[in-house]
Amino acid sequence: FSAEVINNDVLLSWKTATETNNSGFEIQRKLTSAKNWETISFVKGAGSSTEIKEYNYSDMGLNPGKYIYRLKQIDYDGTINYSNQIEVNIIELPLTISLEQNYPNPFNPSTTIKFSITSKTFVTLKIYDVLGKEIVTLINEELNAGLYNETWNAENLSSGVYIYSLKAGDVNLVKKMNLIK
Repeated sequence: FSAEVINNDVLLSWKTATETNNSGFEIQRKLTSAKNWETISFVKGAGSSTEIKEYNYSDMGLNPGKYIYRLKQIDYDGTINYSNQIEVNIIELPLTISLEQNYPNPFNPSTTIKFSITSKTFVTLKIYDVLGKEIVTLINEELNAGLYNETWNAENLSSGVYIYSLKAGDVNLVKKMNLIK
């Protein structure tokens, strides 16, 4: 039984090796602060099977918070078994793509760059010297929507002004930072 958070949706996945008299699975959820479980859906089981069966369910449009999920497997005769519990954290998604000023600034030898993206997109975060020469690529991959912190260590570089650039989809944001040794 596993969970994956994609934006503000939770994809629950599980599989069985065999099933005997399995009516199905109640999918239950609660906020970590809540006492009672809420049944949010029912997924029909395979009855009796000796083959591996894979199941999934998407819990969509959740508000920010920490949620716990479990499966309540119910047999035709009423026997029940509970799965392990899985906790997920739904964060508030950013409304805009942003690039914050690095901190600390000036810095020596490392600094943190914070940025946010609003949807799953390909992101590059690069550092340049003042002449426009690329020094390093910190990020060059597809990222999910969210808030990110990236640390850059410039211990092998000389003092000076450096430029950092965030490219996320069609948006390109640029800021300056000062390395002082």
